[in-house]
Amino acid sequence: ITSRHHDGFSMWGTKQSPYNIVDATPFGRDVLKELADECHRQGVRLHFYYSHIDWTREDYPQGRTGHDTGRDSTKVNWPGYYDFMNAQLTELLTNYGEIGAIWFDGWWDHDEDTVPFDWQLDEQYALIHRLQPSCLIGNNHHQSPYPGEDIQIFERDLPGENTAGLSGQEVSRLPLETCQTMNGMWGYKIKDQDYKSVKELVHYLVKAAGMGANLLLNIGPQPNGELPAAALDRLKGIGEWMNRYGETFYGTKAGDFPAQEWGTTTRKGDRLFVHILNAKSNEIELPLTCKVKKAFTYDGKKPVKTVKTPGGIKLVLDEVPDGIDHIVELQTSGR
Repeated sequence: ITSRHHDGFSMWGTKQSPYNIVDATPFGRDVLKELADECHRQGVRLHFYYSHIDWTREDYPQGRTGHDTGRDSTKVNWPGYYDFMNAQLTELLTNYGEIGAIWFDGWWDHDEDTVPFDWQLDEQYALIHRLQPSCLIGNNHHQSPYPGEDIQIFERDLPGENTAGLSGQEVSRLPLETCQTMNGMWGYKIKDQDYKSVKELVHYLVKAAGMGANLLLNIGPQPNGELPAAALDRLKGIGEWMNRYGETFYGTKAGDFPAQEWGTTTRKGDRLFVHILNAKSNEIELPLTCKVKKAFTYDGKKPVKTVKTPGGIKLVLDEVPDGIDHIVELQTSGR
């Protein structure tokens, strides 16, 4: 959940600034504390998004965004702003129980500086790991991972892809995550009703799993706090699919080979799940090196014919599948 975004508004009762949900709104309650308490009761791991940018504080060194927010540029004070951020992070990591990760954003605000901007990440990361050694750190900076980071993040693209122009960095050996929107915006925009379909979102989820990556799917709430009806509809559709097929990607590892034109695979022990997403034929070529002992449809457990090929095996289906995700399970050995 967003603890503080680029506008500088803090969603908890911070002592570092009066611009927060407790002191500056009629709501007057620490929503992050309430959420943290309930997450801990329910056994849900809580992660905090935290922006390195602040468009309202005058001590923040202005980058390429937020130029029309009325700040006095003569009052820039990076050491003071850096101390402010670290004091806030200390609050989040000492007053809200165990936190799963701090998810940074905003490094890119200074990516066009003529003199490289020093965010002093080493010291900040050391602070986080000192306060909570098991707390993961991710940074949506669109760069190769920095020392101290535990997750590599890709924005609007799966790892290794760069269709949005934000994720050209090489894929590292760190745990991977891709963040994506349901429509075109991270926040709420009433005119943006161009929501991705349930099929598109499920495909994104499955393709991420096929790479061994996590999918962080964004929702921008409406001004009244409710989630948009279109977002709820997509979540319901995704949830129904996950209830039925969650076994094929929960607790799995990346598949045995890179994604193919027809789809991808996920692995759990000696079980390989073949996710056929875009079949052009009833014959699916798998560049496998392991031995396949048995192949059958995940739905109905119907046997699927396999044929050895020079490059692996070929699945021969009864017909060309046209559903959201046609899954064939392979029992394998000798991976």
